[in-house]
Amino acid sequence: MSSAHHRGIGMTSMRTRNRLIDRLSEEGIKNQGVLEVMRGTPRHIFVEEALASRAYEDTALPIGLGQTISQPYIVARMTELLLEDGPLKNVLEVGTGSGYQTAVLAQMVGRVYSVERIEPLLQQARGRLREMGLKNIRMKLSDGGMGLPEYAPYDGILVTAAPAGIPLALVEQLRVGGRLVLPVGSAREQVLVKVVKTEDGYDKEILEQVVFVPLLGGVQR
Repeated sequence: MSSAHHRGIGMTSMRTRNRLIDRLSEEGIKNQGVLEVMRGTPRHIFVEEALASRAYEDTALPIGLGQTISQPYIVARMTELLLEDGPLKNVLEVGTGSGYQTAVLAQMVGRVYSVERIEPLLQQARGRLREMGLKNIRMKLSDGGMGLPEYAPYDGILVTAAPAGIPLALVEQLRVGGRLVLPVGSAREQVLVKVVKTEDGYDKEILEQVVFVPLLGGVQR
C-alpha cells in the first residue's frame, strides 16, 4: 500500500493529526514520545473506511463485532502509564481489537505479545500491522483473562477490556516491579487502575473513570 494511504488525504491529513495531538497535550498527556508515535500512526487504517474521516477525532469508534477502537486519549494515557518508569522490553497486550493500541506499543517497547479472543478481529489487525511494517509483535487467538504465560515474565501488561476485578493470573505474569494498566469494574462504572507487582503481592492506584467493553472469556471464531 502506498505511503499516500498512510499519510491520508483530506480529513486524515497531517494537519488533522496535529490537531489531535495538540488536544491530547491539553488533556494532560505529557510523554512526548507517546505523542510523537501517535502523531505518526495512521489511525485511519484501523477503522472502517466509512469512518476514516473521523479517525483523528478524540473519540472511540465501532470496529464491528460489538467492539470499539479506543479513544486516542485513553490509548495515550494507558501507554504513558505503562512507560512511566522508562523503556520496557517485554509487554503483553490483552485485547488486540483493531490493532491500533498494539501499533502504538510496538513503536515504543522491545516486543509486544498481543492476545485477542475474536478471530476475525485478530486477522484484520494482523494485516494492518503487517502493512505498517511492524515486526516486533507476536499475536495469538486466546482468552485474554489467562494472559500468555508461555512468554512471561512481562515488564508491563496492558488490558483493553474491563474485568470485574484485578486478574491475579495477569499479576503473576509480571516481573517484580512490572506494571499492569487496566480498566476495572462493571458495565455501569469502571476505573482505570495501575498495578505494580511487589515481592509479596502488588500495589494499586486508582486513576480516573473510564468506559470499556467487558473482558469476556472464551474464543469466538
